[in-house]
Amino acid sequence: MPSTLVECVPNFSEGRDPAKVDAIIEAMKIPGVYLLDREMDSDHNRCVITLVGEREAIQEAAIRGVGKAAEVLDLTKHQGAHPRMGAADVVPFIPIEGVTIEDCVAMARHVGAEIAKRFQIPVYLYEAAAATPERQNLENIRRGQFEGIRAEIATHPARKPDFGECCVHPTAGATVVGARKALIAYNVFLNTPDVDIAKKIAKAVRFSSGGLRFVKGAGFLVRGLAQVSMNLTDFEQTPIHRVFEFVKREAARYGVIPVSSEIVGLIPKRALEQAAEWFLQVENFDSSLILENRLAAVMTGKMAVGGLRAGVEPFIEQLAAPTATPGGGSAAAAAGAMAAGLASMVASMSRGKKAHLQYESQLSEAIARLGQLREELKAAIDADAESYNLVMKAYKSAKESSDGEAAIGAALKQATSVPLGVAEKAVEVAKIAADLNPITNPNMKSDLTTAIALAKAALEGALANVEINLDALTKDSPTDGAFVAEMRNRAAAMKV
Repeated sequence: MPSTLVECVPNFSEGRDPAKVDAIIEAMKIPGVYLLDREMDSDHNRCVITLVGEREAIQEAAIRGVGKAAEVLDLTKHQGAHPRMGAADVVPFIPIEGVTIEDCVAMARHVGAEIAKRFQIPVYLYEAAAATPERQNLENIRRGQFEGIRAEIATHPARKPDFGECCVHPTAGATVVGARKALIAYNVFLNTPDVDIAKKIAKAVRFSSGGLRFVKGAGFLVRGLAQVSMNLTDFEQTPIHRVFEFVKREAARYGVIPVSSEIVGLIPKRALEQAAEWFLQVENFDSSLILENRLAAVMTGKMAVGGLRAGVEPFIEQLAAPTATPGGGSAAAAAGAMAAGLASMVASMSRGKKAHLQYESQLSEAIARLGQLREELKAAIDADAESYNLVMKAYKSAKESSDGEAAIGAALKQATSVPLGVAEKAVEVAKIAADLNPITNPNMKSDLTTAIALAKAALEGALANVEINLDALTKDSPTDGAFVAEMRNRAAAMKV
């Protein structure tokens, strides 16, 4: 597997002409980028392309895809159910392996600048990459769609793009680029053509009008049926099965029922595992009980048949090797991940037991959050090593470049952000573990004690890495004083 792996899910305003979609995909075929999925919908008149690849390659692929869309699509002739503002409507980057959300923010900003420069298409940044809070929400940016933005971009200050001139491309419109977590595009079809019912259900389920957190929704008429179209922006905290049950219950108020549902693009395996656990009510369910998961763990060395030692030994030996990476930052992240794993185990073994039924909700929430933290901390093991390598590369190239100080500063900022994120997650893991103590099996107290100790070690190690990088920033990039002060303030506030 590559050292960095990023997902990109560009949405293009074309769902009826396969030849045009083929041309866009062909433009994005470059070494290091792989096509995972393509979805076309004629009613929405939209396609969703799922790519995965290494950090540098996937940025260029996304830029080329936007350029080709501008060549072959004409938004002035576009008609469809789905809101749109650009031929290439939205281009999100999602961290998968060896990168952080902060890395994806930097990627989004680079891609946005290049799109504006190469194709004269104005670009707006959204979600984690947004420059202002009001632009975090895509709906705020896309309000009025292509026609509304075209009419206001030159005169309304709130419509000023983040990159490019204050005028839309005549046929390609404007593009939104951002960074976010994995999103599930989930649609539920009702046994009625009455789209007003779908719109009422969408209003009830979406967070912005009082519904479920991390759900966006709208109602459309698709293939002759009313469709509740939704985006689940954090399936760990608002799982897909809960969304389906909510829609089903709301539909009953109007005398209709769901007849089917669909996933647009791809769905994380964990989301389906959650749904299976919930609907089947499997006691003490864990993803390792799934045959394919257990097999994959054994085959990749994460769980050795000959004992646990073989699974962890390669990492320990890498730490012992006379190389700079992996180092203390990676070890801190690993300690945090182990802390989250231990705490999750304790919660899972108490959930569903008679003595702890009254705490079912708290235990389920803890398990979901700890699973998310565990994955993020595991990703930080490689991200920390990669950030160190980038710092070394910046120092080396600075000798041959006029903007060496800026490159060093950017690399040191990244090398500071990764362990700071580890520290923040370690504090959260320790708090959850402490909160679990009175509501879980008392015979497992030692496991929670170990989890808290590991979280403390992760915090201390991560903050040490933060401090050493801030010292280097102060010395080698003195213009970044505001960043240094902010990071030190955040670090000082962390305690376990």
